[in-house]
Amino acid sequence: MKVLARVALFTIIVVGLVAAPLWEPVAAQERVLKVAGVGAMSGVIRGFGINSKAVFDMVVDEINKAGGVRLADGTRAKIVGTFLDERCNAEEGISVVRKLASEDWLVLIGPTCSNVAEPLFGILQRKVGDAGDSGLQFPIFTDTAIKPGLAKISEWAFRNVPHEPTMYNHLFKWLKEKHPNLKTVYGGVETDFAHSNSNWFTSMKNAATAAGFEVLGEEKWLLNDTEFSTQVGKWRRAKPDIIAISSHPFTTCGVLREMKRQGVKPKVMAGLTSTATLETMAGCGPEAEGLIIPTGFAPVTPEAKRVADIVAKQYKGNVDLHSAAVYENMYVLKKVIETSGVEAKPTTLAQDRKRIRDGLAKVTEFDGLLGKIKRLDDRESVKPYVFAVAKNSDWAVLFDPR
Repeated sequence: MKVLARVALFTIIVVGLVAAPLWEPVAAQERVLKVAGVGAMSGVIRGFGINSKAVFDMVVDEINKAGGVRLADGTRAKIVGTFLDERCNAEEGISVVRKLASEDWLVLIGPTCSNVAEPLFGILQRKVGDAGDSGLQFPIFTDTAIKPGLAKISEWAFRNVPHEPTMYNHLFKWLKEKHPNLKTVYGGVETDFAHSNSNWFTSMKNAATAAGFEVLGEEKWLLNDTEFSTQVGKWRRAKPDIIAISSHPFTTCGVLREMKRQGVKPKVMAGLTSTATLETMAGCGPEAEGLIIPTGFAPVTPEAKRVADIVAKQYKGNVDLHSAAVYENMYVLKKVIETSGVEAKPTTLAQDRKRIRDGLAKVTEFDGLLGKIKRLDDRESVKPYVFAVAKNSDWAVLFDPR
């Protein structure tokens, strides 16, 4: 019996020694990185959220298939993602993000709408380490909300969006050089949407004036409007050389169809960055012919072509200047996580969020789909861009200043 007992004890010890090293990597493999996305998945501009989700899903799958993300102790973790609807509504967006922050999500990608991002950034801790500020300590890396200057609201907020004033200053200067005979600009603006309203009054209008054009005024409408006969009628009577339309695809298409009906044919049409999408081509490709828009994405590099092709074929979405940033942001996060000591343990959630925030703050440059993207001290980006033109119900590169 004593011999049997010793044999049994020896067996337990050996099994324990063998099993112990096998158990540890299995446990390590179970660690995950929880990354959340939010975007407008419903309403008139739902296409932007749908495209962002398609790219988000594509990148999560691609990173995981390549082995995941290396953590501080050398083990690898897979990304677990979720993508929620903020409905382009500030209260909805804040509610969604508060819930995510109260759970074990590490970082947020999004939102779509500037009118969501602005108040959302306002509930974050304004200055890192301020013990008197009880705001959320939750890193947010925005891909779409494009209204200038929003990242300055909180040191937990980061954005990878084009700088529209720079793009439109270049566009109108370029138009003046190419077409010195053009003298007048008449605008059109979707006034109840933060991005389109801000773009006209702080980017397009100022850029046109600075380039030497006479701005005759602007016609106004709302995001859900379907009737534009009065506005277009004023353009018809004014006969401007350039019509600059600062609105999203739905109302832009309505305006362009009304222009065709009334026979309004300006020498040049310029549009809002967010309208340089395939959604516009699907809605009014023939009417949009000749529309010029500066954009931070076009399939003009091998990687841009690869991503656009995969997203279209496998994830049923489109890559544009907004959704392209989702791809860029996710790979920046991967690198930051791998170099910032993130542990991905239940006990390190707060520290890991801070590590990601601090890591993002140190990034000064990273690879984008069109080239190098520079980071500024205010946590904004300087992105390469091209001028796109609507041609044969598709987008073509008119001018590449990179």
